Amino acid sequence: MKDKILITYSTRTGSTKGVSEFIGKTLTDLGESVDVLPMNEIEDLSHYSAVIAGSAVQSGKWLPEASDFINTHKNDLNKRPVAVFLVCMTLVMPKGENYRETVSQWLDPIRSLVSPIDVGLFKGALDIKKIPSFSDRFKFRLSVLLRVWKEGDHRDWDSIHNWTVKIKSHLDKSNSSLN
Repeated sequence: MKDKILITYSTRTGSTKGVSEFIGKTLTDLGESVDVLPMNEIEDLSHYSAVIAGSAVQSGKWLPEASDFINTHKNDLNKRPVAVFLVCMTLVMPKGENYRETVSQWLDPIRSLVSPIDVGLFKGALDIKKIPSFSDRFKFRLSVLLRVWKEGDHRDWDSIHNWTVKIKSHLDKSNSSLN
């Protein structure tokens, strides 16, 4: 069972869960055995040869439970290949690609705990009615009115697919260097 890859995530409105499931399906289609599970369900990493961990972003940070997951499991994570990703709406903004470096820096607290083999930065989805907090729903409605971004699903499935294939290649190289 040690050849299994864990794809784990933290989400608020389901967008990151969708990205994680897509990564899992892509890896399965490429011949890998995977589990796709929320971070709060993970207690033991000993069954996994690699971990792909992702989180939604709020206020320029991974969700607290995602950061806690990395901190709690950092010793085990540093014994196997780890890739991390985030899903955020900042990349959806007009000229959002100009913010990639800033968005990448939001993962610096995670990079201080683990050394990812790769990092994915993905656009999110905005469905205002799924946002749990009234004040956050209000802020997002205002942002939509001000054309900071548009409501809808902005996830770039081709980009996520290509990143996943790259992760698979990294894992294949890691496995062949161990043999």
